[in-house]
Amino acid sequence: MEITGRIVKDATVHKISNDKQVVNFSIAINDSYKPKGSSEYKEIVTYIDCSYWLNSKLADYLKKGALVQLFGRIGLNVYSSSDGKALGSLTFQTNNLKILAFAKKAQTPETASTPKAQQNQKDEPDDLPF
Repeated sequence: MEITGRIVKDATVHKISNDKQVVNFSIAINDSYKPKGSSEYKEIVTYIDCSYWLNSKLADYLKKGALVQLFGRIGLNVYSSSDGKALGSLTFQTNNLKILAFAKKAQTPETASTPKAQQNQKDEPDDLPF
């Protein structure tokens, strides 16, 4: 199966007892439709918990906001809540993935202040005689 979505939280690496590592992350798949007889679109978001066992170093690139295309097997995790209500979540065991768009880098305070400093310099007149 092939799915495409945005990562909703930075990936984490978990060590398993026999020195194996798994990369866990979640994606959101956005969809919309227009109900019959309505003029407004309805938005639906589906969350899927994903695991990737082949290379734990890939977790460095799986940051919140990245758009990924995943290939693998989908599953369902069913459980009961404390009040006896049946709940479930979708899971996806990833065999291969492609990063279609990397997450945007957050601006550091230094880079945010640099344009202001340059702007202030432009406002001040030059000391050139001509």
